[in-house]
Amino acid sequence: MKTRISNLIKKHAELILYGFFGILTVLVNTVTFSVLSLLFSNEIIANTIAFFIAVQFAYFTNTKFVFKEAFTKQNFLQFWGMRIGTLVIDNGGLWLLLKCNINTLLAKILVNIIIILLNYILSKFVIFKKKG
Repeated sequence: MKTRISNLIKKHAELILYGFFGILTVLVNTVTFSVLSLLFSNEIIANTIAFFIAVQFAYFTNTKFVFKEAFTKQNFLQFWGMRIGTLVIDNGGLWLLLKCNINTLLAKILVNIIIILLNYILSKFVIFKKKG
């Protein structure tokens, strides 16, 4: 039984690590957003600044711990380019949910779930795609 669980963990280590660091990234994003929301009267400005802080955290953890790739200019630019593309979904989704009178923190969490799934797919199959 232990061997079976150990093999399962080894087989899915990348996904488990992505999930773990994804949760940490969401926490960085959400806490930063919450603090900035107190400083700015506009949630979209707070969300955008929190987004950039969280993306830098995500780049570091994805490169070093999840996909175990070297820091390169190419993967840095691809990662940031892809994430800036998802910022449109992030801000648009947040704006839409807020317009539907959904609680700000709940709206932020719901949008982050969608962003995490999209970012994993793009990171795994585009940015950190294994050669060969």
